[in-house]
Amino acid sequence: MATLAKKQENTREILEVIKTSDAVYLTEYKGMSVADVNKLRREFKKDGITYKVYKNTLVKRAMDEVGGYEGIYEFLENQTAYAFISGDPAKPAKILKAFLKDHKKPEFKAAYIDGSVYKQNDLDALSQMKSKEEVIGDIIGLLMAPITNVVGALQAQGSNIVGAIKTIADKEENS
Repeated sequence: MATLAKKQENTREILEVIKTSDAVYLTEYKGMSVADVNKLRREFKKDGITYKVYKNTLVKRAMDEVGGYEGIYEFLENQTAYAFISGDPAKPAKILKAFLKDHKKPEFKAAYIDGSVYKQNDLDALSQMKSKEEVIGDIIGLLMAPITNVVGALQAQGSNIVGAIKTIADKEENS
């Protein structure tokens, strides 16, 4: 059994991870081999995602201290592993989805992203979410399209007008 000091240390660690994360994914790892858990952990680590097993009560205690995580408490049960991400909140879903193509476990339980809780049936939608950078790029593209069209139209009109004036001027000279 963990000592009080060890529990407090773990709670502080969890608290720091939660405070620096933009999203948290919960998976049930029951029935997974150690090799598979380690393989998944390595996949997450490649993208800077912390994937770790913590006691649910310690995670709840840390979430209580941060506040705002009440919607995910119902999923803090059984054998839960947590994936914490800073940055693109869709990355864990994409990694999990790819991993689940060849493996039956872990079971996706829920995700907490920007104050919203996503449940088990939302994994497909989460894995298809665009990153913040992709969304910004799309918005910039949409904003630039009208400007590009206007500039193109002005240039086309300008060359037509210049061409028409030149043709009229040439006719005047020849007359």
